[in-house]
Amino acid sequence: EEVSFTMELTNKMSWDRPTLLCQIPAENLGIDTYETVVADHCYREFIPYLEGLNEELYNRHKSPEQTGYYYMAHPGGEVLVRNTAYFAMRPRKDYVNGSGNSIYHKRPEEIGDEQMCLCMRFQVQLPRKRLKKAVTMLTGDIPQTVDEFIRHFSRRQVRDVIELAVRQRELREWLAGSEYCAFLANGSILPRDAKTNLPMEGAIPFTAPPDEEIEVCGIKGLGIRKGVTVITGGGYSGKSTILDTIAACIYDHTLGDGRELCVTDPSAMSIGAEDGRCIKNIDISPFISWLPGGVTENFSTDHASGSTSQAANILEAVDCGSKLLLIDEDRSATNFMIRDRLMKALIRREPITPFTERVNELYEACGVSTILVIGGSGEYLSIADSVYMMDEYVITNVTKDAKALGGDRAEAEQFSKNALKPARWSQSRQLLAEGFTPYPEQAAQEKLAVPDIGFILIGDEKIDTRMIQNILCQEQRTAIGFMIRLMEIRQNTTKVCLTTAVEQLLAEIEEKGLDTIHSGFFPECDRFLAMPRLYDLYAVINRMRILTYKKREDY
Repeated sequence: EEVSFTMELTNKMSWDRPTLLCQIPAENLGIDTYETVVADHCYREFIPYLEGLNEELYNRHKSPEQTGYYYMAHPGGEVLVRNTAYFAMRPRKDYVNGSGNSIYHKRPEEIGDEQMCLCMRFQVQLPRKRLKKAVTMLTGDIPQTVDEFIRHFSRRQVRDVIELAVRQRELREWLAGSEYCAFLANGSILPRDAKTNLPMEGAIPFTAPPDEEIEVCGIKGLGIRKGVTVITGGGYSGKSTILDTIAACIYDHTLGDGRELCVTDPSAMSIGAEDGRCIKNIDISPFISWLPGGVTENFSTDHASGSTSQAANILEAVDCGSKLLLIDEDRSATNFMIRDRLMKALIRREPITPFTERVNELYEACGVSTILVIGGSGEYLSIADSVYMMDEYVITNVTKDAKALGGDRAEAEQFSKNALKPARWSQSRQLLAEGFTPYPEQAAQEKLAVPDIGFILIGDEKIDTRMIQNILCQEQRTAIGFMIRLMEIRQNTTKVCLTTAVEQLLAEIEEKGLDTIHSGFFPECDRFLAMPRLYDLYAVINRMRILTYKKREDY
């Protein structure tokens, strides 16, 4: 019934573990909406069928190489563009089966036009030295399992998924044109189970404060306005859970995730201190006015401190277009975040301008909002536009009380304006092609490896991505490795225009699909890919240690 399978070599070292692309005509599943969210749902529904085959193969005394095994991606709650599940036009069957192994080709006029297919990618570990079993897996078990999947496929669930996607799209369109940077729907389950990341059983559903509740597209909830927002509360009250939810909702979520009607500005970046990270030619002078033996207007280091790394993280995010910063006090450098008046009076020669004194200017000058989780200092109360209190996972607006305790905002802003000159928020640096290569020094072959410990190894680079909180999964990290590799091998000039290179690559992926960036030449890279945001791609490039930059006016 026109279901086809394409077998390909996973990489040059895995002949016994091929990748299969199963292509099912959409009409066989009763699908006429070919969106990412539908393909994502179908793949999630298909996973249990492969897991069922693995249960039949399992033998605790033997390895998967001996028994055979089926490998698949395991998506989290987020809906991502993946090379494991998508819709594409595929040719129809161009032959008929004869007796035995004979086939007969159809004439071109008998084949018909291409048809839209659901394409799902997974891997098959073939059992070694068991040829009959391998043949049975490929030609019997898999086709029968796919037939069973088609037979039991629920069209009603697809309708529910599409209805949710429509509501999510409406919410995001509203958010993009509104005065808000995030929206949390009433009834959402925000706490996560630590083992499964599913909604925590028995968790208190989120409810907006009555005086803050808004209704959007028929959905009631809390809208967080642009500007400076503080979320505070005692220990274990749920304030970090709120921030983690806001960070997660840069992406849509699946039905049943608990956060499916929560949305966040898709450019949001989670910011924290990152001791030891590499910084290359970043103007951190808005926050660091001087350093011993260093120039902060063009600052570089291979081992940044907590304060310099957090300053660089903010300025890099602003430079790549982020309009929302998410900051948790627990993940931040204390001396970067605050300095009370007693310390200001005591320490006269201080190079660090705390974030408290720049956060409002950042919004007024660049339109970049900030949501902060604060539990140990009241310095932000006077300068925040909104202050929310969390108490046992119940949120209330305490802006009026906070202002009464925290002092007059106008006085605090006037103090900052008198003490500080306006900051220059844009960066002016030119990446040079030297070092921007996947070839290690004096090597004839490229190097790319993405182990599952949070690093990307490319050329002579070892990029630590563990602190980039918005990279959700190994599949995104692997895709970033392949994307950087493609941009590197395509450069043939002495300087690199990163913006142009990224735009061209994203346009190519949009046209040809995510799998176009993959290469089987690198056995230490997973076959499954998920699309990252361009903000996270830039964040990885900014952590490369061997790159060379020059000021644009000096080049």
